[in-house]
Amino acid sequence: MANILELEHISKSFDGELVLDDLNLEIKENTFMTLLGPSGCGKTTTLRIIGGFTTPDTGRVLFEGRDITNLPPNKRHLNTVFQKYALFPHMNVGENIAYGLKIGGKSQSYIDSKIDYALKLVNMDGFKKRDVTQLSGGQQQRIAIARAIVNEPKVLLLDEPLGALDLKLRQDMQYELIRLKNELGITFIYVTHDQEEALTMSDTIVVMNQGYIQQMGSPENIYNEPENAFVATFIGDSNIIDSVMVRDELVRICGVNFPCVDTGFGVNKPVDVVIRPEDVVLDEAGKGQLDGVVTHLIFKGVHYEMEVMAGGFEWLVQSTVMQPVGKEVSLRVDPFNIQIMNKPESEDEEAVVVDV
Repeated sequence: MANILELEHISKSFDGELVLDDLNLEIKENTFMTLLGPSGCGKTTTLRIIGGFTTPDTGRVLFEGRDITNLPPNKRHLNTVFQKYALFPHMNVGENIAYGLKIGGKSQSYIDSKIDYALKLVNMDGFKKRDVTQLSGGQQQRIAIARAIVNEPKVLLLDEPLGALDLKLRQDMQYELIRLKNELGITFIYVTHDQEEALTMSDTIVVMNQGYIQQMGSPENIYNEPENAFVATFIGDSNIIDSVMVRDELVRICGVNFPCVDTGFGVNKPVDVVIRPEDVVLDEAGKGQLDGVVTHLIFKGVHYEMEVMAGGFEWLVQSTVMQPVGKEVSLRVDPFNIQIMNKPESEDEEAVVVDV
């Protein structure tokens, strides 16, 4: 699959503060790529540089191999859907969708057919004459998407477009966006700080923090094989434990040797271990690998979330089987569910988790 967009050595500062630092990124055509990270990580600036709304201090933006770094937004084969929708309140639904087509000098018959096509795509047949101020937030978002796709862009940029919607509507729109991407066959570049959105919709996730790409890969790879503590903590819940790699396929966690599948970390080397809470199995005391006691319990609807003090570490455990507070238990972890990571060699490498 060919690259439709390439960012080469992009750097950007605002008021002397470096927001992007020598960022390089390749985006394949017909993919759904999500830029994910906390506020201030550089994801929206990256999107604005792709869209032509912000010019980088250094580097190039290539579209299908052509340098578009200094090309204005209206000259790019891209369209952007913003969080605030940016609909024109004095125009009805059809007029909002038609705006870009009219500027492009298209015939009225062509415009009418494209409006009908776009409304059908976003499941809003019959809303052509409706006043946009009378629409719900979800309906306005659909019209904003319809207005973007009616221009037949090769790339659709979406800047946290679901942030203002309630949870149920946001989930519904996630499935709608997946359907649209599959039906239209265009490239989606999506910005969010919501990990669930990224994991649900993306073909590729780019995790960003402090102006750098921390990791890039499929949702499964990002979740199951985090490359550093920031990614492991930012994507879902994790137990991150100071440990020692005894040798290949054996790691000492909380003073107890656990079989694992990782190799190449050396002998008796300090490492960080990542274990997801759903991968910790609780058994009767004495029957597992590490004994402990349940200290906290919360019912989350689909599972119980428990904290277990074991080996001097407060383990987070998620299970459909409840163990009461105060009960003595034993922990077991499958070797394939133990992820080994090198410890940062300097403070500069340590990632900082930012509340979002």
